[in-house]
This record gives sequence, C-alpha cells and structure tokens, in this order.
Amino acid sequence: MKNVLITGAASGIGAAVADIFLENGHRVYGIDVCEIAGAEGLVGYKADITSEDALCAIAEHLKASGVTLDLIINVAGIHRMASLVESDYKMMKSLIDVNLSGTMLVNRVFHSLLSPEGRIIIVTSEVAGLDPMPFNGLYSLSKTALECYAQALRQELNLLGQKVITIRPGAIETPLSANSVTDTARLAENTRLYAGQARRFSSIAAKFMGKPIKPSALAKIIIRAATCENPRLVYNKHHNIGLVLLNLLPLKLQCALIKLLLNR
Repeated sequence: MKNVLITGAASGIGAAVADIFLENGHRVYGIDVCEIAGAEGLVGYKADITSEDALCAIAEHLKASGVTLDLIINVAGIHRMASLVESDYKMMKSLIDVNLSGTMLVNRVFHSLLSPEGRIIIVTSEVAGLDPMPFNGLYSLSKTALECYAQALRQELNLLGQKVITIRPGAIETPLSANSVTDTARLAENTRLYAGQARRFSSIAAKFMGKPIKPSALAKIIIRAATCENPRLVYNKHHNIGLVLLNLLPLKLQCALIKLLLNR
C-alpha cells in the first residue's frame, strides 16, 4: 500500500486519480480549495496550494501522524482565456500562482515527507512547449514554465534516487476543459481590442480541442507511471494533431495563418 498526496483532488482529473488509487488499495491524502467527498482510505484537506501556512499545517499533521509519502501527484490547476494587454493583473498573477508557484510550493513543503524511493508526478498540458495560440498565452506560459520546473526538479531529485514524472494531457472531460470555450466567449464580451477575433477563436478552439476523453483514462496512465518499476520520464495522452502540426510551421507563417482565420 502506498501513501499518495494528490492536489486538486475534489473534482476532474484529481478526483479520478484519487479514485483509482483508492480502488487499488492505496491511501490517499487529498488537497483542494473545495471540499473533498469522503471515502474509505481518503483523508481530505481543504486548502489553497498557494498558501504556505496552510500547506505547512497539513505537512505537520501528516508528520505527527507518522505518515511517509510514497507519491506526490500535482494535479491542481486553473485555466483562463486572456488578452495579455487588457486582462486584470490580479487574475493573471493568480493563474501563475496556482499553476506554477503552487506546484513548486507543494513539492517544497512535502518533500521532507517523501520516501527515499518516492516519486513526484506533475501534470502539465499538451500546450507545454508548443508555440502559444492567441488568448491562451497565459495558460500556455504557465504550463511551459511548469515543464521547465519539472525537468529542473527531475535533475536534482535524480541525484537522490527519487523520480520526477511529467504527464502531458490533451483535452480531458473536466470542468476546466468545458470552461475554456465559454471563457473565450466571456473574453469576447469584455475585450475592447479583440471582440470579433475572440468570437471567431471561440468556434475554432472548439474544433481544435476535439472530443475530450474521460479523466479515468488519464488516471490509468498516472497510476501506471506511479507504480511501474521503470516509468518513462514523460507521458503524453490524447494530444491534438492540429496543434502539433501548427507548431511545425515557421513562426511567421503561424502568425499569418492565425491572423487570416481570425480577421475574416
């Protein structure tokens, strides 16, 4: 039986990951800003992963209970479509704080509880490392920076015999995925500079996203990466071929193509 810490465990991917570990007899410690539904073998903590005080209090509770973690699985994240020159700075900072800084804080606070052979799993995104699309740049840069952080952490913890594994999912059937399209519509209503382009991007984004897969499909990959003897360093799941092909084009051609599509 493994002791597993999972962030974002109240819904979506995090809840699916918690479920599959519980089904396989492991003990789960979940963290989320929302209440986590109770289950046998699950200990839930309502906390913001950007709050050092809150995370330290959880770590102290686990330490006092004699808990050693075998896995830290970083799932928590948020998504917003944004105009980089118009959006509220507090919103922009909040997204970076949750998607990047919060993950860094979780791993720093709980690493002292991680077993010598423990693993850290970090869920990024298919957009990580790809050239960003308009209005999705804030999310893309947070996930690309998260990829860079994961590799840096991997290099360091490898010296200690601990593994860091990156999971790069495409569209998953979660509230975050569903909100990305409606969030683009919200952007179109509030922007002064890109109203027409944002509306057209909304319809294009729905096609680019493709049909999302169930969170349980990604959870199967995560538990495999967590428990197999020789895991890969990076796992990709359900990537959108359109985004991959677009990324192969020269930057000037990408810009020209997107401008042509959105300025029609």
